[in-house]
Amino acid sequence: MPEVIAYAIDSPTGRYEKTTITRREPGPTEVYFEIAYAGICHSDIHTARAEWGEPIYPLVAGHEIAGVVTKVGSEVTKFKVGDRVGVGCFVDSCGECEMCQDGEEQFCTAPKGQGTVGTYNAIGRNGEPTAGGYSQGITVEQDYVMSVPDEISLEHAAPLMCAGITTYSPLKHWGAGPGKRVAVIGMGGLGHVAVQFAAKMGADVTVFGRTLAKRDDGLELGATDYVSTEDRDAMKRVRRSFDIVLSTISDGVELDTLVGLTKPHGVVVNLGLPSDGTATVSLGRLINGNRAVAGSNIGGIRETQEMLDFCADYDVRPIIEVIPANQINEAYDNVVASKVRYRYVIDASTLAD
Repeated sequence: MPEVIAYAIDSPTGRYEKTTITRREPGPTEVYFEIAYAGICHSDIHTARAEWGEPIYPLVAGHEIAGVVTKVGSEVTKFKVGDRVGVGCFVDSCGECEMCQDGEEQFCTAPKGQGTVGTYNAIGRNGEPTAGGYSQGITVEQDYVMSVPDEISLEHAAPLMCAGITTYSPLKHWGAGPGKRVAVIGMGGLGHVAVQFAAKMGADVTVFGRTLAKRDDGLELGATDYVSTEDRDAMKRVRRSFDIVLSTISDGVELDTLVGLTKPHGVVVNLGLPSDGTATVSLGRLINGNRAVAGSNIGGIRETQEMLDFCADYDVRPIIEVIPANQINEAYDNVVASKVRYRYVIDASTLAD
């Protein structure tokens, strides 16, 4: 059983430290791949700091993972040694329920303990806690692994495994495309990818941020307008303008304001989850205009692969800052303070340094 170096945290107020974990040898239908890069998602931070409940410590986070296959099980048919692959937010599900059969394994309806298994902070089918991508390698069932197109570098592929599918899925589901106006609320790790997807799908895109500091980036990524939410006149100008309002923010969510941006029959789709998990909305705003408020999680394996292929075909790439593993703690603080443009990616080759 391979031992790999990883970075783990052991309490909500702790710091990531170097450690060693054991990965299982690949079973008949599993692949083992050496991790090249792992993205840092805000979900990692919420989990590590126990903001979404008590996690399983010690915790090895990371569900934006890309690398190269080095071992395959005897019955593996989808991958071979040397393939460039990625893993996202989950590594297993029952495979038999309606959701799994429909390619939405993230919503597996099997009983707890038999359903969707998170890439980290979950219990795998072997009864052991799962450990994520802040490590040198990982063993995963072949059905939960994506192929990384040659056109996408591994360091850019890693964030797409979560940030990519989290934004691609709702835009596709709600029909972003020619003739549609899309508002992206917040241009951080998720938002800057959402702008690219919506623009490449053919929609007219406007970005909303507290300030105009990221305006040039937004326009360069495909937006046609950039609005400061602190500018009352600008906010009035764009009321009732959008078919889809995609909110990527977690804190300070004002649903009534976002609903006010939609046209009749428009939708506000929430991707960010406030720490307390709640937000309120006036039902009158929804009823007056047949508007909707929705949420969106991630996507299934099939849709995630579709997203990667779309990125390869339309040149969608996250903007990243590659860091060594010993800067994870600093990176967490910078993400919370919105000081990263726009996604930190850990270079796994530095784990042993």
